[in-house]
Parts: sequence; structure tokens; C-alpha cells
Amino acid sequence: MMHKWTKKKTHFPLLALLFFVFIVFSILHYERSILQIQEDQDHIHHDHNHHHHSPFTFVKPNLARLQSRTPEILDRFSRCNSTREYSRRKIEWAGVKEKTSRRRKTSESCDVFSGKWVYDNSSYPLYQESECPYMSDQLACHKHGRNDLDYQYWRWQPHGCNLKRLNATEIWEKLRGKRLMFVGDSLNRGQWISMVCLLQSVIPEDKKSMSPNAPLTIFRAENYNATIEFLWAPLLAESNSDDPVNHRLDERIIRPDTVLKHSSQWEHADILIFNTYLWWRQGPVKLLWSSDESGICEELDGVGAMELAMEAWADWVATKVDPRKKRLFFVTMSPTHLWNREWSLEDEGNCYNEKTPIEMESYWGSGSDIPTMRMVDRILDKLSSKVSVLNITQLSDYRKDGHPSIFRKFWEPLKPEQLANPPSYSDCIHWCLPGVPDVWNELLFHSL
Repeated sequence: MMHKWTKKKTHFPLLALLFFVFIVFSILHYERSILQIQEDQDHIHHDHNHHHHSPFTFVKPNLARLQSRTPEILDRFSRCNSTREYSRRKIEWAGVKEKTSRRRKTSESCDVFSGKWVYDNSSYPLYQESECPYMSDQLACHKHGRNDLDYQYWRWQPHGCNLKRLNATEIWEKLRGKRLMFVGDSLNRGQWISMVCLLQSVIPEDKKSMSPNAPLTIFRAENYNATIEFLWAPLLAESNSDDPVNHRLDERIIRPDTVLKHSSQWEHADILIFNTYLWWRQGPVKLLWSSDESGICEELDGVGAMELAMEAWADWVATKVDPRKKRLFFVTMSPTHLWNREWSLEDEGNCYNEKTPIEMESYWGSGSDIPTMRMVDRILDKLSSKVSVLNITQLSDYRKDGHPSIFRKFWEPLKPEQLANPPSYSDCIHWCLPGVPDVWNELLFHSL
């Protein structure tokens, strides 16, 4: 019995060795197969994104080209020679594919963008319309006949915390030796005017100045060696509407793959506040790519064109911004109040003659385009901590009473039929000052 057991045992090492070799070979073969599958998938994915299998062609944005190939700068005289269908080109920007850090928060203690409006005629307004020499006639509602001044007395009260009261001297100390620049359209210009009006009174007359109206307009405080600036760039990307005065054009043309024209102006600022929504909501946009020298444009809906411009801007942020040296803020959509049936039982009308905020919490009107905001949010999310978001949309959506309505300067004479129907020419887009944009700047101050 012992003899038989010993004989069987002599074969065991050989069998074990063969079995071990088989297992090793199987593992190696399996790993090679997996690697090959991954390589094939990567190749397919690459083809899907960049070659003929993809419905899109990806374009690298913000390329500095040789002088001989630099396309003509767009201006208000630029025209499309012809228009063709959208070629489905997309922007291949240097975004982070996976989040490396959480988006920078504007408040650690609570959500300062969630709250309610509280009537406060003892602390507000924070300045007087007539005492700000830089006030715009487009926003000076009391000057142009609005006598119900309650719109000036509303304070934003977050749930669960308080906003720090705005202190002009403290802000100037934060801005000492720095450039604060607002970049965008007339809504961002309104926020810029608000900031100037909030801060200018503590600067001696002989130490403050305002440059003439231009694409880049600068308020300077010499005693702080600081500036508060506004850059007219309503579409972020280069466009034929970049003239700050003569920009009311029937055909809006952009170069969707470059922000270099504007970034050359904003890149040296220390604190940047961006805003772009309004102009994308006014019909289709013509695309004239930098590589196209024939003057043939493509046409795309506003949201699609905005996404292209936002991604070209995001490429600049991703490749050029060091958050340790530069602060960037993106202001969310400023809502409109064009249909009063959304907050009342009336079938016709808009913000005209509205005198109080909407009290229903979580109100959303059609003037807040949520799908567009989600698109922007996806892009901002990829930029991670390089951009802080000022989420002013819903808190402003409550303020149907805050628009100029008919109480502003209109640049073109009003027709008799308009004068007979005030809602027909009411401005329910911009905001009276003092008013809602002051709160946007309080939120900015809170996050600096």
C-alpha cells in the first residue's frame, strides 16, 4: 500500500508544473486579449470623435495663425457671401475629462443664492441714483418718470445666513493694485455701472476718472491704483456686433472658434466677471470659421452657437488661467418678465406697472431658459475650481418689479401706437438702478 502511494506521488510535481504553466499561459493570453480589445475600443472611439465615422468634425480653437493666413477681423460692415447648412463642426477644447476637484464655492456656510426678498427701506438703497455721475439713462428709472421707488428698497435675505453688508472701502482695499473687469453685454454693463456707483463715492473727486465710452471702458481710482472696467463682448467670441454703440444688426456673425480678439483685452485683469446669454436668444447665428476664407457662413440656432462660443472661451480658461493668480466668475442668466400670465391671472401684459416681487418660492418663468443654463453648467463643471458661479437667475426671477419698463431713455422715437400701449415698448430685460444688480454685486463681494 505504501509502495503504490509512493509511485503515484512521483508523478505529482510534473502534473503540478504542467498545470502551473497552463494557468500562466492562460492569464497572459487573457491580458493580451483585454489589451487588444481596449486598443480596438480606443481606436474606434478616436475614429468616432475625429474621423469619418463621427457625425462631427472637431476644431481646435484659439489658434494664433500666420499673418498671411489671419482672417479679416469681423466688424459691423462684415457680411456673409452666402450661407450653407451647419457642417457639424465642434470645438475641441482643452477641458478636463474627469473632475479633478470640486467647483469653487462662493459660500461655505450656506447657499447664499437661496432665500427671499425682504422690504428694507432703512438700509436700502445703497446709493442714490442722482448722486452717481456715471448712471446710465437706460437704467435711471426715477429720472425718467418712475415715482414708485419701492423697487429700490428690497434686500436679498438668504435662508440660514446673512450677506455681509457691502463696504466700499473694504472692497477698494481688496482691489488695491488690481483690475476688476466685467465682460459681456448690456446686462453685464449694468452690473458694472452698479459696481461703480456702489464704490465711487469714497474716492476723492481728483482721484477718480472714467475713460470715454469704448469697447473697453475704465473707471480708475488713483489712490488705490485700481480700476473697474467693462469690456463689450456680447457673444464672447469675435463677432460683427463688437462695436459698443453700432451693434444693432439684422445678421449676427461670429467666429465660433476664437476669443483671441477679446481675450487680448481681458487676459491681464485680476478679477473677471463674465456673462453671455441675452444675444443668443434672438434667433439663429451665422458662423464664419477662422479657416474659411471664402466668406461662406453656416447658420446655427442660438443655443448651439452659444455652446461653440462657450467652449472656445472654456479653452482659454483651461489653458491660460491660474486660479492662484486670477479670479474668474460666471454670472448665470438674467431673467426676463415678458408674460405676466406666468405670475398672475392676466392674459396680456408684461412687467409694465409691476410694483412688488413674486412671493412664490421656487418660481421659474419662461424668461429663465433652463436647458441653456444646463448646457452652460456642463461646461463650467469641467472647468472645476477655475471658475466661480454667481447664480443670480432665480433670485432675480422673483423681481418682476425691477425692470425699467417705460421709464428709461429710448434711443429711437416711439410711435403713437406704442405710446398708446405702454406694455408694447416696456423694457422687461434690463434692470433699474439702484436695484437688482446691486445685489449681484453684494453676492460678488461676499465671495471675494
